[in-house]
Amino acid sequence: MQNKIKQSAANKTLSAFAYVLLTIGSIICVLPFIVIVSGSFTDNATIITKGYSLLPKNFTTAAYQTIFRSPKDIIQAYKMNFYYTGIGTFLGLMMITLTGYVISRKEFKYRNTVSFLIYFTSIFGGGMIPWYLMYANVLNLKGHTLAIWFPALMSPFLVILMRTFIVGAVPDAITESAKIDGAGHFTIFFKIVLPVLKPGLATVGLFLALGYWNDWYRSSMFSTNSSTWQLQFYLYDLLNATTAMKQMASNVSMKTADLPTESVKLAMAVVATGPVLLFYPFVQRYFVSGITVGAVKG
Repeated sequence: MQNKIKQSAANKTLSAFAYVLLTIGSIICVLPFIVIVSGSFTDNATIITKGYSLLPKNFTTAAYQTIFRSPKDIIQAYKMNFYYTGIGTFLGLMMITLTGYVISRKEFKYRNTVSFLIYFTSIFGGGMIPWYLMYANVLNLKGHTLAIWFPALMSPFLVILMRTFIVGAVPDAITESAKIDGAGHFTIFFKIVLPVLKPGLATVGLFLALGYWNDWYRSSMFSTNSSTWQLQFYLYDLLNATTAMKQMASNVSMKTADLPTESVKLAMAVVATGPVLLFYPFVQRYFVSGITVGAVKG
């Protein structure tokens, strides 16, 4: 039998209090999503008259029928979202990781200057109009899918975050030893840095993926064909169409109860966040180790 360390009464009380607080916090975080799911299966008129509840009242799937009324369109929107998210996250991770590695090397003469320029762009920018004119008129990317994923490849915050991960995870002594053995920067990067950078890659990758998945703004500005719309913009356009139909029906005194605008909003949130909830558990475990990277160097 292994000896177990006995906790004092004060430690037990503190642990119990911490678990209670953690449980309450978890419930507070989960309740809004439960309300969203419940509302998406609730009759629209019931939501308007009685509000939201934890359990569906007057259960109906009218909201989801409205969203999936045209299956080909929403499947195409999902395909484009996966395409933008996949290619953007992969290329963004590659560029951010390489940039973070370069500015983390002390032998790079201009690393402080480059770091300052990267940080400067996170504070000051040209604004929306010059940004749009550059991509639409100068680069001629309006109507091209490249305009959807290319602008978000590099983020100053994520570059600085990746640099911090690299500095904390890879001590200078290791890279110096590798150089003495004749290793070049590509060898050091691929065989020494990347294998210990999983927490950083998971963290930055999740930031990139969520940014691409939840984006609708670039589709609204650069997409000229509905087949290239992102999922969020497709749902946004569908909601606007449903609202417009309800407004037109009310103007001519037609029946509007069959247009579930309120429940459609909630169903859209479920449709958009579902894949993210399935993906998140696979990378969540890296966040704990990611928080401690750089705290202890051995």
